[in-house]
Amino acid sequence: MSITPDQFLRSMADSTRLRLLALLSEKRELCVCELKDALGLAQPKVSRHLAVLRECGLLMGRREGLWIYYRLDSDMPAWAARALAAVHDGCHGKSPYREDIQRLAEVCCKPGDACDF
Repeated sequence: MSITPDQFLRSMADSTRLRLLALLSEKRELCVCELKDALGLAQPKVSRHLAVLRECGLLMGRREGLWIYYRLDSDMPAWAARALAAVHDGCHGKSPYREDIQRLAEVCCKPGDACDF
């Protein structure tokens, strides 16, 4: 399914979904548990927003054991990828996105890990 401009803008209009997209733009692939910890939200709420983004064609998910990992859909239209990159540039380093990245680093990075945050 190809995302329409209307779907794209509606998905970006929710702050939780925008924060999820910002994290996934920053980090190639993340597990639902990492996303919920980074945002400080309950797993059902995060999963519901991830489902909206997946259904409109912005995200892909893959299962690994009990976990589902999400990443930006590489098949999204070029215009959507460019718009998402521009939004990411506008969010980068600003609150609450900066704090989300900091929390993600605390959750993901253990002593000895090579983190790219």
